[in-house]
Amino acid sequence: MKLNHPSMAGTLESSDIQILLSPADQGIELNLESSVLSQYGLQIRQTILDVLEKLEVTDAKVVAIDKGALDCTIRSRVQTAVFRAVDQTENLPWGVSM
Repeated sequence: MKLNHPSMAGTLESSDIQILLSPADQGIELNLESSVLSQYGLQIRQTILDVLEKLEVTDAKVVAIDKGALDCTIRSRVQTAVFRAVDQTENLPWGVSM
């Protein structure tokens, strides 16, 4: 899936994560900031990359600012940011195993 323009999902509130996506030339570039980076950084990164892979996003710059979000919240925010970046507003595959 090719991103058309930058997008954002989520907030900087406690227990949330803000995902900023923008098109890139080649590959996935992931910048993660988190208050729990030392404990959960690898899991957060893997969750973000898994969702991008399942949505077939191959070229993107991702900035993730985590405030203690659960895995389900991370997945939801990444999905939303991708759908916004490709202007998909109908037939969203919510509930599909990500």
